[in-house]
Amino acid sequence: MNQNPHSAANGNQNIHFIGFVESCYVDKFGTPRQPGLAPDSKAFLKISHEWQPESSLQGLGGFSHLWVLFWFHKNSENSRFHAKVFPPRMEGEKVGVFATRSPHRPNPIGLSLVKIQSIERNGVWVSGVDLIDGTPILDIKPYLHYAESLSEAKSGWVEDKSELTHIEVEFLCTQVLEKWKNQRPEIESLIVQTLKLDPRPGVYKGYEGEASPYRARHAVRLYEGDVHFEFVSPFKIQVFDIRFANDEIP
Repeated sequence: MNQNPHSAANGNQNIHFIGFVESCYVDKFGTPRQPGLAPDSKAFLKISHEWQPESSLQGLGGFSHLWVLFWFHKNSENSRFHAKVFPPRMEGEKVGVFATRSPHRPNPIGLSLVKIQSIERNGVWVSGVDLIDGTPILDIKPYLHYAESLSEAKSGWVEDKSELTHIEVEFLCTQVLEKWKNQRPEIESLIVQTLKLDPRPGVYKGYEGEASPYRARHAVRLYEGDVHFEFVSPFKIQVFDIRFANDEIP
């Protein structure tokens, strides 16, 4: 990748980053693997001034959703190309990388469909994101339902891989949560939506309960807070602590 923070080298041409994402998800851990799974997740697509956002965003307000093309900037460097990968939902089975949305691909380019919340002078507020804070944006394009909504479309190996929406989330730190909600009213629903997707590494999944050697506590960072949780049963999560920098709620 080119060292210039605003462009990526591609042969003899440059692909310019048009802006960067300001997201509720600060780290890769906990960020949904697909857009739309956490409807209350929000991000601001900040367009750099050289692309004249006040003019280039005109007309976008008439659309409800848009596509975001972005750069997987948190990818670790791979020593070689892997034609097959292990998608988390395949439970250990391999599949061709081009049959997945894995970030580890020849060109680390991602594509997300998000909902438009509002248009600002220098960018767009969107929701239902799977984007990490600081993600470089390659392009945004309006979603066209008449051309891109196909009722007969098939989803291949993903067809019967439903998300774990039946999991219960219990809060043990209600006082801190209520104070945080004064600043971010949607934070409780965002925590629930994020944790129900089970962000734990695969080695911990399927092992819950006091006697399990794999039981562990984890933390997801949302905005300025670290949400500490654990699975106390296969279908129940307890949020036992919420911590902030300097131990103060912003």
